[in-house]
Amino acid sequence: MPGVAAQAGDRSHSSGPARRPGLVTAAAWAVLLLGLALWGRDLREGDGGGAVSDGAAAAQVLRDGPPAARPLPGSVPAGVAVPSVGVEGPVISRGLDGDGAVAAPPFGNANEIGWYRGGARPGAAGVAVFVGHMDTRARPAVFYRLGDVRPGEEVTVTRADGRTAVFTVERVETVAKDDFDAQRVYGQHKRGRAEIRLLTCGGAYESTARSYTGNLVVSGYLTQAQ
Repeated sequence: MPGVAAQAGDRSHSSGPARRPGLVTAAAWAVLLLGLALWGRDLREGDGGGAVSDGAAAAQVLRDGPPAARPLPGSVPAGVAVPSVGVEGPVISRGLDGDGAVAAPPFGNANEIGWYRGGARPGAAGVAVFVGHMDTRARPAVFYRLGDVRPGEEVTVTRADGRTAVFTVERVETVAKDDFDAQRVYGQHKRGRAEIRLLTCGGAYESTARSYTGNLVVSGYLTQAQ
């Protein structure tokens, strides 16, 4: 595996994240999805935020990763998988809700992954954004083990055109709700690349608020197309 520079918050693999399941209130999603709505117009190639800072509360960053692959023509996603941690789910398209924020995936089917259709299509130049729940009151959800992902591992996205876009994870970070920076989270790390973001709730679970203190962000870039 390519070299990984561990920053604050580094931890080893585990059988699953040490989080207490609970029906997450709208608070964590509000920060995450409203930030996405405000920054959404800049997700396509040419309008990104450029290089990101290392100001996240907890982050691991890939060093000396594989070269980026040439971006693909656009095609909508059908499914997302992270084989190293057993994450896999079908994709549903999400737009904006009545408040102007990105509509979260429904709790009724917690195995679905939402793709923000206002951003780039996965594999095309720009940033393709996917959101999913970490858990519900009844059970773990599709992104329950997303916190076990490490830089250098792969995310695969099957597309409607029959191709599979393979992304290499280059950054895993937890961003506190009160320190959420849309440019840092959603801006392109390097212009000209096809990039991906996987986002869910993260940080500590607050039982009184029935919510999480932050958001987990997994970032990657296209390294292969099948």
